[in-house]
Amino acid sequence: MAAFLQGEQGILVLAAGLAAVLVVLAVLIAGARRSRRETAETLTKLSQLTEGLARHQGDLAERMAAAQAELSGRVQQSESGLSQRLDQLTRRVGDGLQQQTEKTGENLARLAERLAVIDRAQQTITGLSQQMVSLQDILSNKQSRGAFGEIQLQDLVGAALPPSAYAFQATLTNGKRADCLLKLPNPPGSIAIDSKFPLESFQALRNAEDDATRTAAARAFDADVRKHVKDIAEKYIVPGETADSAMMFLPSEAVYAELHANFRNVVEESFRRRVWIVSPTTMMATLNTVRAVLKDAKMREQAGVIQAEVVKMMEDVGRLDKRVGALQSHFDLAVKDMRDIRISTDKIVKKGEKIEELHFEDDSPAEDLAPEPTPPQLRAVDDS
Repeated sequence: MAAFLQGEQGILVLAAGLAAVLVVLAVLIAGARRSRRETAETLTKLSQLTEGLARHQGDLAERMAAAQAELSGRVQQSESGLSQRLDQLTRRVGDGLQQQTEKTGENLARLAERLAVIDRAQQTITGLSQQMVSLQDILSNKQSRGAFGEIQLQDLVGAALPPSAYAFQATLTNGKRADCLLKLPNPPGSIAIDSKFPLESFQALRNAEDDATRTAAARAFDADVRKHVKDIAEKYIVPGETADSAMMFLPSEAVYAELHANFRNVVEESFRRRVWIVSPTTMMATLNTVRAVLKDAKMREQAGVIQAEVVKMMEDVGRLDKRVGALQSHFDLAVKDMRDIRISTDKIVKKGEKIEELHFEDDSPAEDLAPEPTPPQLRAVDDS
């Protein structure tokens, strides 16, 4: 490339030389008339310039050839480098496409698995829908609906209380059979529970589209619940046998919420009749309270047993105290005897010491052997 640039510079120099030659020719032509000698000199210079121009042309041709050869070499190098880069790029693109294909295959496999899971979930939903339809069919029948409430009540009571604390389908002395009877101590006494499910009037209330239909459905729902409360109060509150209250179990939280939200007068009526309306949630809380009452009664019963045992233990402690007193008197008598024995032994020891203090002389005359009066010390000892 540098040679090529040098060739261009040579061409410019040649062009400049030609321009100079033209200028000189013009000058020579203008001054041809003045002097032939100047013309000859001018021709000589022109000849020299022509030779220089020829030399420049030769140099320019050489430079052009060298630049063309160098340019060809660089073009070949560029073509070789470009080919290598194209090969590398082709390999990279191929590897990337292969990896992308593998990832796409994995994603498609995961998508197939997820679609299979969605398909199974759809089948499960379809099954649940069918079950919901069957549950609706079951609840549409009053007897089946009553059995549904009784089973739910049994599950709640059985999960919260011990078997000895309740009885299902218990018959009272008035001949009425309660769904469940909680056996509580007096007070308050056994509590009867009856399951009720006013579904028809509740559904009519929920499906009402105008005010007139809604009002009629509300009246029907109000009348149904009031009738249930009245029946429970008359059947399952037996003085002397049960507590002065009973419970009505609603196996639906929605019915319970509707009753307490929009039918407060019915709830107050149940309070007056001492019939407590409970749902599954409040029933569990009530059963926990019942369990606490049973536990307290059991503790009171055990406290009576403990108190009786404590009384017996106090009697045993009293007898033990008497025996300890007798033993103490025996110990005191033994101490007194030991004290008396100690006094006697002390006296004996003292008498022995006094005897040891006496001196007898063997060399005394015969007359001295005559009995002498007893010393006062010995008489004192004998007297003692």
